[in-house]
Amino acid sequence: MREIPVEKITELVAGLCLKANYEIGPDIEKAVSAARETEPSPAGQAVLGQLCENYRIAREEKIAVCQDTGMAVFFIDVGQEVHFTGGDFEEAVNAGVRRAYREGYLRKSVVDDPVFDRKNTGDNTPAVIHLRIVPGDKVHILFTAKGFGSENMSAVKFCSPAEGEKGVLDFIVDTARKAGPNPCPPMIVGVGVGGTFEQAALLAKRMTARPVGSRHPDPRYARIEEAALAAINRLGTGPAGIGGRTTALAVNIASVPTHIAGMPVAVNICCHAARHAEGEI
Repeated sequence: MREIPVEKITELVAGLCLKANYEIGPDIEKAVSAARETEPSPAGQAVLGQLCENYRIAREEKIAVCQDTGMAVFFIDVGQEVHFTGGDFEEAVNAGVRRAYREGYLRKSVVDDPVFDRKNTGDNTPAVIHLRIVPGDKVHILFTAKGFGSENMSAVKFCSPAEGEKGVLDFIVDTARKAGPNPCPPMIVGVGVGGTFEQAALLAKRMTARPVGSRHPDPRYARIEEAALAAINRLGTGPAGIGGRTTALAVNIASVPTHIAGMPVAVNICCHAARHAEGEI
């Protein structure tokens, strides 16, 4: 059994929150830069160039890539041989969020009640924590800062199994079409297929952090990813919604077994500022 003081969790979480908000991933920056070279719209080219400049300034000056620094969402894998000491694990995660958002001058965007008071909690907590127990004695943390301009454009649909590949493809593209300029394109489209209502959504959220340019290992799903990306980029929404062919940088699908009577599909849209970082103890 390996003992890990919860303060180490707090330290790692704080560092990941800052890194994700200050430094855009190299896969995103590379994709945006490449899109600038192929984007036919002059206005679209200008937007993509401004995004690249924004990434550089944020990284060098340690300031937020975007003013919406999002809700703090964590995917945490805990090895079954780990024993936490010195305090409460969930509180340690929230303490790391508080520290980063306070010391890093990141916007606090969480309200305590969704319907009535909607009073800001003042420290961007509580975090959203998805926990898995896995073999081993390590702790792996994936953090994503999820802004709501794009989150609000996400959707879940229970397709009929008879709809098959076309049903999945049509729903992905239709969701992107309805989103229009609202999610600050170019966007990353995470898709979860299968499982249950909540599992499909969870898969879709995780897929927004899958590296741009990667493909589903099953060539059939990879085919849907490629077809959906091409179709979305034919919509004409373009960078910042002002027209062009760079509406999405990637469509990332995850698939899992499901019930004989259903085919749930979740689409979680993320803006170009797909801020995520990961680390391990």
